[in-house]
Amino acid sequence: MNGPLSLNTVPQEVLEHIAYFAATDTFLGPPSALIPLLLSNRRVHESLSISTNHHLYARIFSHKFDTAAPLARFGEDRLTSWALADELRRRCMVLQRLRSRLDSTTHARHADGADHKITVHDVLFTAYILLLENEGKNKQQLVEYGQMKLWIREFWFDPHGASLAIYNIRTGQWPINCIEAALGMWIFWFLLNSDDYSSLNNDGVESPLSILKAMALGAHIYNLTTSPWTEFEPVLNHRASVYTMLYSEALNLNPPSLATPAILSFLALVNKNRSIPLPPSDAPLPEHPFQEWDSEWGRCFTKPTKNLSDCFRPGSIEGVWEGFFTYTEFTAYAALLAGAPPPIIQKCVVGRHQQTWKLREHHLVTDPTDSDSGIDMEVDNIIPLRAGDPLRSYFPTGTQIMENRSGLTVQDSVTGQVYRYMRTSVKRDEEQNEASVKDIIITGEGHSAWGQFNLVGRVRPCDGFISLSKDYVDGDRGKWLYRGYLVGNANGNFAGRWRDTLSPAEVPGYEGCFVMSRRR
Repeated sequence: MNGPLSLNTVPQEVLEHIAYFAATDTFLGPPSALIPLLLSNRRVHESLSISTNHHLYARIFSHKFDTAAPLARFGEDRLTSWALADELRRRCMVLQRLRSRLDSTTHARHADGADHKITVHDVLFTAYILLLENEGKNKQQLVEYGQMKLWIREFWFDPHGASLAIYNIRTGQWPINCIEAALGMWIFWFLLNSDDYSSLNNDGVESPLSILKAMALGAHIYNLTTSPWTEFEPVLNHRASVYTMLYSEALNLNPPSLATPAILSFLALVNKNRSIPLPPSDAPLPEHPFQEWDSEWGRCFTKPTKNLSDCFRPGSIEGVWEGFFTYTEFTAYAALLAGAPPPIIQKCVVGRHQQTWKLREHHLVTDPTDSDSGIDMEVDNIIPLRAGDPLRSYFPTGTQIMENRSGLTVQDSVTGQVYRYMRTSVKRDEEQNEASVKDIIITGEGHSAWGQFNLVGRVRPCDGFISLSKDYVDGDRGKWLYRGYLVGNANGNFAGRWRDTLSPAEVPGYEGCFVMSRRR
């Protein structure tokens, strides 16, 4: 129709307003209401198509998805209208595949007649990024439109799940440890509500709890880190990285480890009555939700240089923490290390002991205005304490540490160099640039049913990996090493594994899980 009432006579800016309100009339899902308008005639299609009108689709993106986190991480210059429009198209395709459950099981994947331009990795990665950027909108799109909780449940616990977890358990093998499995386990943790699994029978080796148990306790299969934990400054392994597209930009993704979310999920289900750890979906939305997963974001993307604060928020470990550690029968664990299949650990009894920690965080900073916050040399040449024994939390052998109310004095026994670390709670300038923190030492004490103990450790700068040495005061309980990550910010949980310090660092030792949450 080309008469006076034709759409051809509508001014471009009015046409864009019509298109925007049609696309955003329904919040959930793709802007499908645009399709009839785009098909009305050629002129309208040329004016409103995604290839010619990036600005319109960037506005639609901002209505349907959260933007504070990507703006903070990428900046406005990189998040162009074209980048947002392209990301909108990709996310809508993923949401449609999630809703149709085309990738959650091997049967659905094989039955899908599409040419698989979107892979299972693309689906999982997109969902993972949506949750790292979540302020409310992203999760709503995933859960309410994409039905992601049902999808991820099928992915892990359906007999034909795309993770192949049950298939591998049935054939006496360990669930596959790959990037898709890691992304899937992180998504499972982000979306977990403890009550979702309260009515399930968790006795069999194919039950959700048993599947999680195998991955949480199988320390010899599922490493805590993607780089060797024995190295304080590991060499970047580009082979472990995967190039992926995000906001029309190719990024080098360093796959997150599967172990941490598996431990968190397993311990959340076995300890649901005490709500330690508290899954993100059970926790209240923090005051600044887009900052909640900044450290997880920093660990995922490799850069030529990294500040310690990219992967660990300085000051975040200070305080009182409550939690527990698990342990298994030593003979069962020895059989596991000797090559036994997963049912050995799945069927064994897991003991638990509660513990409380009081931790203090100390910083070595490059602050020329504060002569007590660095070391005795020119500020521009500050070099942190060298790396040491991984079984002693990376401290060089013989390191002397003296603590007072304002911080630490640390002396390297070989070089004689003296370092002064300032306690995070007594910093004069609360707005001090986090990038000035060059090294972090943690001290503290705690108690459990086994007695009182002291804690001392370091934070690995490349990924925020925390290593704490636990020495019992009475000396009869031995020395233990706690290693893990602080996951989350306001609702953070410190989770990982402990191990013995008698076995050489290069070989698997006797290990168990632990989790600690801030005292509420």
